[in-house]
Amino acid sequence: MSIEVFNESGVGVNEESLIDVAKYALTRMDVHPAVEMSIHIVTSDVIADLHLRWLDLEGPTDVMSFPMDELTPGSGRPDAKTPEGAMLGDIVLCPEFAARQAEKADHPLAHELVLLTVHGVLHLLGYDHIEPDDEQRMFALQNELLSDWYDDIDRRGVEFHDKPINPGAFPSAAEREALDDVLDEE
Repeated sequence: MSIEVFNESGVGVNEESLIDVAKYALTRMDVHPAVEMSIHIVTSDVIADLHLRWLDLEGPTDVMSFPMDELTPGSGRPDAKTPEGAMLGDIVLCPEFAARQAEKADHPLAHELVLLTVHGVLHLLGYDHIEPDDEQRMFALQNELLSDWYDDIDRRGVEFHDKPINPGAFPSAAEREALDDVLDEE
C-alpha cells in the first residue's frame, strides 16, 4: 500500500500515525495491498472551499473523502482483479476544525485525527452515514477498527499516543452528532 501525506495546514501532525492507521484499516477491510491513496492536511479555509464546492455546504468540516477507483472491502482476495497502483482516493483532514472536536470530546488532537482517518477510509470504501442503519454500522465499524488498531500498535511496540479511555473517544453516531451540534452553536 502506498499512502502519501501532504501537510499544507501549518499544524504539526504525526503523519506516521495517520499512515499506520489507514494501512491497518485497509488491511482489515481486505483491500488489495497494491492500492494507493493520499491524505491531505489542510487549513479551515481550504476545507471550507472544498465543502462548498463538492457538497454545497457552507463552512469548514473535519474530514472529506474523494473516492476514485471504487475499490471495495474484499478486493484483497487472491482472486480479486485489482490493477497495480489502483488509486483508492484522497482523504482531506482539517486539524484546526478537528482540534475543536477533540477538545469538546476531551481527547487529544492526535486521536481525533486517527479517528477521522479511519472515518475517511470507510468513506473511500463506499460506507456512508446518510441512513440511520448505515450510520450505526459505519460508526460501529470505525470504532472497532480504531480500538483494534490501538491494540495492534501496543502489540507491535509502536508508540504514537496513548489510547484514550474517556467516553467520547469512540463515539456512537448519536454522540458524534451531539458533539457536532455543540460545535455548530459556537
